[in-house]
Amino acid sequence: MIRFENVAKSYHIRKFEKVVFTDLNFTIQRRESIGICGANGAGKSTLMRLLAGVEPATSGRIFREMSTSWPIGYANCFQSSLTGADNARFIARVYKADEQNLLDFVEDFAQLGPYFHQPVHTYSAGMNARLAFGVSLAIDFDCYLVDEVTAAGDERFRVRSEEALIARRDRGALVMISHDPQTLRAYCKRGAVLYGGSLVLYDTIDEACEVHSRLQARGL
Repeated sequence: MIRFENVAKSYHIRKFEKVVFTDLNFTIQRRESIGICGANGAGKSTLMRLLAGVEPATSGRIFREMSTSWPIGYANCFQSSLTGADNARFIARVYKADEQNLLDFVEDFAQLGPYFHQPVHTYSAGMNARLAFGVSLAIDFDCYLVDEVTAAGDERFRVRSEEALIARRDRGALVMISHDPQTLRAYCKRGAVLYGGSLVLYDTIDEACEVHSRLQARGL
């Protein structure tokens, strides 16, 4: 379970304060899959960082009884001068995972070939995403956070990624943000809409996508 109680988040930028959230109250249970809709700038990525524990709330409380992944899709967390394999080793040590098992999984899953043992700064954007996806799935989290990553790689890799992510969703929890309603519908049963600093949850992803579409059509 992850529970937000009266959570607010704001940033001080030079001489003014940017308020992202004012009063978030919601709970994510095990076996739930939630797709989050929101316009650019609504705070989707900020919400993911709060869920992951990467950033603290400005006020309110966040309770976690589930381990959460970092937001899958954020490949800029790697040390670019290290190889993909060395980055994977570091993450294995941080999460106290078996190092060789994690390396074997990532090397097989990401399909980077000899580049797995080359510095990350030599990778293309797609290779970075594949490494990030592979490392994320190599750790057994209770809740997976996904940020627009399912399109990385060729068709074979996309199918393999989708199957792996659905398997983890079925035994844990999943929170996904995407601008593509079809992607959200493919993975998520429930939906939520970020708007005006608030998050409204809906029983179905279809309802959330419909509300978001109406807001977009009205320019809100």
